[in-house]
Amino acid sequence: MDENQTPAAGPPAPKSKVLLVEDDDGLAEVYLTRFQVEGFDAKRVKDGEDALAAAVAFHPDLVVLDVMMPKISGFDVLDILRNTPETASCKIIMLTARGQESDQQRAMSLGADDYLIKSQVMVEDVVAKIKQHLA
Repeated sequence: MDENQTPAAGPPAPKSKVLLVEDDDGLAEVYLTRFQVEGFDAKRVKDGEDALAAAVAFHPDLVVLDVMMPKISGFDVLDILRNTPETASCKIIMLTARGQESDQQRAMSLGADDYLIKSQVMVEDVVAKIKQHLA
């Protein structure tokens, strides 16, 4: 093969699936757009109830989960996902405005893989954490 030929391409690698659970429409749009640009198969839901249904139907590799949401809190969603066989092994990053140490400890004790505080991270920081956890 000379330098102008490209090797035969195999099937494309499957995209990692990321489920974004965020009730703020503006913030969700920013994150969803960036996740898609980064090559993730990204889906967004607005509340904890929809998050549980989507996690089982969509089979995400990773969930970015807000804490304060309508219907079911992110802590409860985290607890349920960790105790549901179909979602127990999914990576879960909490992304929240709640910066109290007690909230972080609660999330980690419930099985969160990471805890990010919205005011302390940029979109690229969240993308880097997702890539780190999916590696």
